[in-house]
Amino acid sequence: MTTTETATRHPDLALLVVVVGVLIAAVDTTIVVLALPEIQRTFRIGLSSVIWVIIGYLFVITLVSTQVGRLGDLYGRATMYELGFAVFVVGSALCALAWDERSLIGFRLLQGVGGALIAANSGAVIADTFPPNQRGRAYGFNAAGFNTGAVLGVVLGGIIVSYVSWRWIFWINVPIGIGALVTARRVLVNRTDGPRRRLDWWGVATIGLGLLGVLWAMVDLVTESMTPRVAATLLAGLVLLVVAWLVERRTTDPLLELSLFRVPTLAPSLLAAFFQSLANFSVLFLILMYLQGVRGLSPIHASLLLVPGYVIGGVVGPFAGRLTDRLGAVRPATAGLALQALTLVAYAQFHARTPLTLVATAYVVGAIGAGLFFPANNAAVMKAAPSSSFGITSGLLRTFTNVGMVFSFALAILVASATIPRHEAFAIFVGSHTLTHHEIAPFLTGLHAAFYASTSLMALAAILSASRARRTRL
Repeated sequence: MTTTETATRHPDLALLVVVVGVLIAAVDTTIVVLALPEIQRTFRIGLSSVIWVIIGYLFVITLVSTQVGRLGDLYGRATMYELGFAVFVVGSALCALAWDERSLIGFRLLQGVGGALIAANSGAVIADTFPPNQRGRAYGFNAAGFNTGAVLGVVLGGIIVSYVSWRWIFWINVPIGIGALVTARRVLVNRTDGPRRRLDWWGVATIGLGLLGVLWAMVDLVTESMTPRVAATLLAGLVLLVVAWLVERRTTDPLLELSLFRVPTLAPSLLAAFFQSLANFSVLFLILMYLQGVRGLSPIHASLLLVPGYVIGGVVGPFAGRLTDRLGAVRPATAGLALQALTLVAYAQFHARTPLTLVATAYVVGAIGAGLFFPANNAAVMKAAPSSSFGITSGLLRTFTNVGMVFSFALAILVASATIPRHEAFAIFVGSHTLTHHEIAPFLTGLHAAFYASTSLMALAAILSASRARRTRL
């Protein structure tokens, strides 16, 4: 494929393939949450092991997104995207066949490699396929795909876990993934720009190990206190990230192109994505804790209460994308962040008898805000990126977002466990424990503190988003 050829042979089918990739990744996030109690009973494992079934997938995507984004730039974004589907399908089938907790967690990590290849290159595939003035619409449908997948995960997860077997939450990915892979090979066309460069193995090693140390320490903090071992792991990770920064400054073909951060609007867009994710990802877990621990709902009923938010958020996405194409990214993205901040303030007012309709309504408002933010911000990031670095930029966006998600998950459990034991907080999340009458008041105090902390982070994301208006019209 020449450097001038673009992936526009079948743009609408190409967009459909990308949306399907986002959809199955979202399905796999929410559907697993509902299956945790059954998985725990099947393998007779503790909470410290079952947490890796949730976070292991997210952990791997965070760890390797930048690296596989660079691979997309080197060897073709469409090729890496298609490889992602193949790895994801194999990982899903192996998860369904797992025989103990170690095999399930290991195969879940493999599935995460496939998810990273899909997630890190999806934004680049869209940027290759559509001109800048049409990308907002494409990213809007991408956001709709995520919300649709989240809804399907809740509904299908409840049905499958209740009436079939938790193993089928992984089997359903196989035919969908194979169909998407076949379609992708027919409609996606690779694009590479500029000279072929070598892979920066020193960058891969230092950035990968640095992120591994930091994220591993954060995951450990979910299930145990700060020990010398956890502190040493965290410190080693931070030191390696500093070493990575020094190495990348002196490398001819760096994995992480630090020059990208000098693009006027790219750094605030990436940081807005990070702080939005840090503030927002924990909301799902905190709300589920509230509904299950305080209100006594089952995991399936608690999740179904949130379905309207996902549905309406998915509808908003394409409209927000078209709005971005007409007005630029700053106004819809910043408005979406402001809406989410207001929603977090509303969550902080919940008490033991708040009407469930109000809970569902607040979640809808937050989902509308997210539906406005994601298409606009994604379009802004890819518009600011040089075409020769679409892959690495898309991978950076995924890395910033996922690092925020991992820290947000840890923050949710840590804050909730400030007033009750940490293992009990996680048991509430998976639906295996309900608070007693005397535990409700202190637990709500912890939740309110978490929501106010998230409000501050979301406000910071909004300030970063609004700051782009002074630099250029995006």
